[in-house]
Amino acid sequence: MDKIDKKIINLLQADASLPLQVLAEKVQLSTTPCWRRIQQLEAQGVITQRVALIDAAKVNLGVTVFVSVKAASHSKAWYEQFSSVVKAIPEVLDFYRLSGDVDYLLRIVVPDIQAFDRIYKHLVSQVELRDVSSSFAMEKLKSTTILPLDYI
Repeated sequence: MDKIDKKIINLLQADASLPLQVLAEKVQLSTTPCWRRIQQLEAQGVITQRVALIDAAKVNLGVTVFVSVKAASHSKAWYEQFSSVVKAIPEVLDFYRLSGDVDYLLRIVVPDIQAFDRIYKHLVSQVELRDVSSSFAMEKLKSTTILPLDYI
């Protein structure tokens, strides 16, 4: 990956809807070589998808909840059941397995606390959990999808 690839990635991270002609001009290439580089970055799995980012509050999902989960078991069967249940909940946007005191962290978006309570009740009725702790975001101070590319 060279400087031009990094420029392409940075530009697409900021605005994936840039027309190819504009993108090519910004990285000082003609459109065909620029398009080939994008295709190669996709084939290599560097670019995994191109999406539209939506304002959650404008689609009635103004409540963000971070849920910390301590596992009831560390067996493969428990993990597969828990993972399957969580992945099937569309309100779960992020799902991480962690090191340390907490085993899993979920980021959930919902319209209100009652909607979160329904998700919580569904989750605990489907999988045995040792401990669940929920924190409601009061204010979003920073949120980005742009990855820093200084480590390439």
